[in-house]
Amino acid sequence: MTYYYKMGTIPHKRHTQFRQPDGSLYHEELMGIHGFSGVQSLLYHLHPPTQIQKIVLEKTVDYAYEEQGSLRHRHLRTATVTAGGNAVEARVLLMANADICISVAQPTEPMLYWYRFAHGDELIFIHEGSGVLESQYGTLRYRAGDYLVIPAGVLWRILPDAGSGQRMLAIEAYGHIEPPERYLNRYGQFLETAPYNERDIRPPDQLMTHDEQGEFEVRVKARNRITSYLYRHHPLDIVGWDGHLWPFAFNIEDFEPITGRIHQPPPVHQTFSGPGFVVCSFVPRLFDYHPLAIPAPYNHSNVDSDEVIYYVEGKFMSRKGIERASITVHPGGIPHGPHPGMYEESIGKERTNELAVMVDTFRPLRLTQNALSLEDKDYPYSWSASNPILDFGF
Repeated sequence: MTYYYKMGTIPHKRHTQFRQPDGSLYHEELMGIHGFSGVQSLLYHLHPPTQIQKIVLEKTVDYAYEEQGSLRHRHLRTATVTAGGNAVEARVLLMANADICISVAQPTEPMLYWYRFAHGDELIFIHEGSGVLESQYGTLRYRAGDYLVIPAGVLWRILPDAGSGQRMLAIEAYGHIEPPERYLNRYGQFLETAPYNERDIRPPDQLMTHDEQGEFEVRVKARNRITSYLYRHHPLDIVGWDGHLWPFAFNIEDFEPITGRIHQPPPVHQTFSGPGFVVCSFVPRLFDYHPLAIPAPYNHSNVDSDEVIYYVEGKFMSRKGIERASITVHPGGIPHGPHPGMYEESIGKERTNELAVMVDTFRPLRLTQNALSLEDKDYPYSWSASNPILDFGF
């Protein structure tokens, strides 16, 4: 994260003696990225975080990809994904490459263990529902529209509110997810021209220090395996921490759109940057105000990227035949643009109420068999006048 935060009790100086009431030492843990030269935080434990009692291989991770076929635009109707399980086990992997995995989930249960993705950060967009993201940094309440950014190495679990229906878009990054560099000054502070800033970012709400004994499970996903580690002490035994590395929430409604006299390209919607991909937020905004402006996007070819759009709410100005939780995939190599009639129909309109999350990847994505089961086979022909499609007006 780009700014310093602290919670709980910490010593005056790092890497010095910090003693518990009984005279024993608290156990300091440094969590940082890029070796010892990136952002970092220091956490202080009641017990050594290395005291593992048992290690069990939970399962290997095997992704079932589609056989390579024709290059075409895709539409996945993910609203029909079966609900069940917790926030990790409910994930349905749809597509991936060497940099990123993209899944959807409709969890119905709390997690009974803690989880860590060892190879990079995770980004979870909360489409529906509310609850608590729990980690060693404390509890963080989430609500619909939140992006939850979880740095690599953080132990976390999601506890949904009772009776709160959950729908999520989940991204695993093989690296770190950050605000775009162009939004920050050389000190790491958000610029005045950035579409969001530090006030919009929510750190953990409350630090809860646990000192229970028993059997506590932490699952770690690494090297295409999920390994289960059992501890006799509660893993969230932190009495205090400080630093620049911590999980946070940012709500899509706090993204301030950048508009202009003529249609603005997708980079103005960029929200996060990751290794080999970017994440953008399409939010309600005023349309272009040049007297001859055409608000709908022009046809464009994704020369260097695959474009993935997850449709959240509203009526998207350039698409027909989609619904809430639809995902479109427009691969690099072939052009795409507004559906027939949408270009002309946008002229003279003053605003859009669309809400969507876009992920552009700079390596080709491979779709899974899960994605094929959700695919609208007619979508590649939806630009043809001889293949009219319904407008669901999601």
